[in-house]
Amino acid sequence: MTDPGTPERHPVQQRGLYFEEFDLDALYQHRPGRTVTESDNVLFTTMTMNTQALHLDAAWSATQPFGERLVNSMFTLSTMVGSSVAQLTQGTIVANLGFSDVTFPHPLHHGDTLYSESIVTDKRLSKSRPGQGIITLEHRGRNQDGVVVGTAVRTVLVWCRDAAQ
Repeated sequence: MTDPGTPERHPVQQRGLYFEEFDLDALYQHRPGRTVTESDNVLFTTMTMNTQALHLDAAWSATQPFGERLVNSMFTLSTMVGSSVAQLTQGTIVANLGFSDVTFPHPLHHGDTLYSESIVTDKRLSKSRPGQGIITLEHRGRNQDGVVVGTAVRTVLVWCRDAAQ
């Protein structure tokens, strides 16, 4: 309820981008970053039933090439993509169509901060679904030193502005 004399305010709801708003020339930087803890890694790894000792067994991992446990690469991928949602697809996505070209060129360690960014590499209207468009995104994750720790190409189906529900 507003006080008399206070101007009426219009609601603004946080959302992702409609098809028309995706910019092929933009570098979308998703902030804040996410500092990854040991608890994050162990919980994600056990929750997804991944028994890989490289994520769970400190003594064994100490004898391996990296000398310590590594963050589960599926956590890296999930966090990289998840950090883009509020800015790009929150409430405007119809469906996640798929991933390709997923890479992990450098490991993520406990205590590292993951920063993610995305570019649009392609966009086109759907031929079979009027009012919807297909966006191809290239996601990249970097640690606090700017080292690339993950990349993925993701294709999504999103609403066009006039057809959004």
